[in-house]
Amino acid sequence: MDSRPRVPAPPAPRTASEPHTAARTASDETGPRFDEIYRHNFQSLVVQLYAFVGDMSEAQDLVQEAFSRAWPRWERIARYDDPVAWVRRVAWNAAASRWRRLRTAWLFHQRQRLDVVAGPEPDRVALTAALGALPASQRRAVVLFYLAELTVNEIAEDCGVAPGTVKSWLHRARTALAAGLADGEAGRPGGRRTPAGGSTERTVN
Repeated sequence: MDSRPRVPAPPAPRTASEPHTAARTASDETGPRFDEIYRHNFQSLVVQLYAFVGDMSEAQDLVQEAFSRAWPRWERIARYDDPVAWVRRVAWNAAASRWRRLRTAWLFHQRQRLDVVAGPEPDRVALTAALGALPASQRRAVVLFYLAELTVNEIAEDCGVAPGTVKSWLHRARTALAAGLADGEAGRPGGRRTPAGGSTERTVN
C-alpha cells in the first residue's frame, strides 16, 4: 500500500475567455435596452408614420420593420446618442420606398373587406386628406415638427438637408394646410372659413 501523502490537484487553469466575461457583460449593458426603447416609442412612431402614410396598419408594419432591422444591430445602435432617431429614420425610408408599391394593393384590399367599422371623424378625414395632398418632403417635415416635436435643426439632420430648406417646407405646408382645411370647413353646413394665415402653437425659429 502506497503510504506517500497525496498532493492536492492544482486548480484548473483559467480559460482565455474568462477575463473578458465581465467586459462583455458591461458592454451588453451599455445604452438603453431594446425592449425599453420598443415599449416606450413604438406607439408614438406609429402615430408619426400614420400621419405620413394615412394608413394605421401600414404605419404599424413600417415601425415594426424598422425595429426588426434594429434588433440584430442593437449592441451598436444602443451606443448612439439617440437610438430612437435611427429607428425613426429607417421607418421613414421604408415608408418612402414602399409608398408607391403598396398603396394600390392596400386600397384594393380595403375595398374587399366585408366587416363594417365606424368611420373616422370628419375633422380627422379632412386633416388626413390635407396632409396627403402635400408633397412627401413637406408632409414629413410637418409630422416630425408637430408630432415628433423635433427642432428644425433635428429635422434637417434627419432628412439630410439644410435648416433653411426645412423652414421653407414648413412654411409652404402650413399655407397649403390652412387653405385646404378652410375649404373643407366652408363646405360643411354652417361651416366658416379659417384665415389662411392662422397661427399654430409651435413656431419656426
